[in-house]
Amino acid sequence: MKPTPSPPRTARQILPDGVALSIGALLVASLVGTAAVAWSGHSITEPDAATVASRMLRFQDGADGSVVVIDNASGLTAARFEGEQGFVRGTLRALVRERRQSGAGAETPFQLVLRADARLTLVDPATGTRIDLESFGPTNKAVFGSLLAPPTLTPSRP
Repeated sequence: MKPTPSPPRTARQILPDGVALSIGALLVASLVGTAAVAWSGHSITEPDAATVASRMLRFQDGADGSVVVIDNASGLTAARFEGEQGFVRGTLRALVRERRQSGAGAETPFQLVLRADARLTLVDPATGTRIDLESFGPTNKAVFGSLLAPPTLTPSRP
């Protein structure tokens, strides 16, 4: 003999009235609190720590498919990334896209900034766009971090 199927349960049977009202009140309070902060005009971001090191860099595509990093002050090649380099290319692609959308040219170098709190940021002074590199993990942060210490510089050749 087959068991008779039970009728579908209503929301009232799943959650008691008090629990449902509490959840609703919590959602409304969250929305009101978020709106109040947004409309107040107060910044909820933490100010940047002091700059420990900074370097102005230009990035170019090399003839061999590499990404050439040029020290803006000296005009010399600071590094060359060969192969896939997905993180470097992806980061630069995002910044270049912002430049195109804002109408900014490619002549302004990017600024790589190391802060006292060990945060590493790639800033585009042309658009104000910034990418906090530590958000992508220590390995990806280290790729850009290596560009702060000036290695043996060589004449640039894109």
